[in-house]
Amino acid sequence: MAEDLYSVLGVSRSADQKEIRRAYREKARKFHPDVNKTPGAEETFKRISEAHDVLSDPETRSQYDRFGENFRQYAAADAARSSEQPRRSGGTRYTWSGGGAQSVNWEDLFGGGFGGFGRGADRTAELEITVEEAYRGGRRTVQVASPYGGAQEYTIDIPAGAVDGQRLRIAGADGQDGDLLVTLRVKDSKRYRLSGADIETDLPISPWEAALGADVSMPTPGGPVTVHVPPGSSTDRRLRLRGQGMPRRGQPGDLYARVKVVVPRTLSKKERKLFEQLRDESSFDARRGS
Repeated sequence: MAEDLYSVLGVSRSADQKEIRRAYREKARKFHPDVNKTPGAEETFKRISEAHDVLSDPETRSQYDRFGENFRQYAAADAARSSEQPRRSGGTRYTWSGGGAQSVNWEDLFGGGFGGFGRGADRTAELEITVEEAYRGGRRTVQVASPYGGAQEYTIDIPAGAVDGQRLRIAGADGQDGDLLVTLRVKDSKRYRLSGADIETDLPISPWEAALGADVSMPTPGGPVTVHVPPGSSTDRRLRLRGQGMPRRGQPGDLYARVKVVVPRTLSKKERKLFEQLRDESSFDARRGS
């Protein structure tokens, strides 16, 4: 069972909006990925943000207070209600065939008197973005099923330095319903992997660059940079580029270049001769590390 959202913020169920905002700010400062690098801090920050999103809105808070962690079924039922004109079947029971909601009894679900729904329920969506998009920010579009049938398309402004799990709110998305809450999912690519505010990427180098050391150019989400490879660098050595990770207010993340020694697939006659000379001359044993 998910932790109670009031407990997440450390406030009572009778807390007013000022108390909720104050609690959120205190905890967000404590667990924000910019300042807290301990394991689990980012997940805690996501949960704090979710609690604030729900409890800071009177409508979603009211739904949560009534239905608990399953309050979003309200949105699903409302979408089902709007997908087809309701048919009265006696008493206060209304049935709809669309939206996956079958024989919804609004009196049982919402208690007494089926009337106007007012503002309407918030809707949720997820948007998958690349590490590069999370780094630079930008605009993307997302399609969301409309409670009035069909789909609606919205333009999302992704902030630079976006965090996996970050939620973006589009207030009154269609002017009639509630807000649209978009959760960002940052997907690792073949080139970049994300860990909190840090980015990791592979740095292919030649055997001679690994042995002798070299200054090599490599791409990053922020543009090409030059990295110094120390002499004697083996595969999987991590080189840290401070401040080259995800942009954050105050303290940006770091970029880690993981060395990958790459051997040529084919050798010219001269290259083969040079490698043979190195083999005959060197006393290095890779199995013993000396």
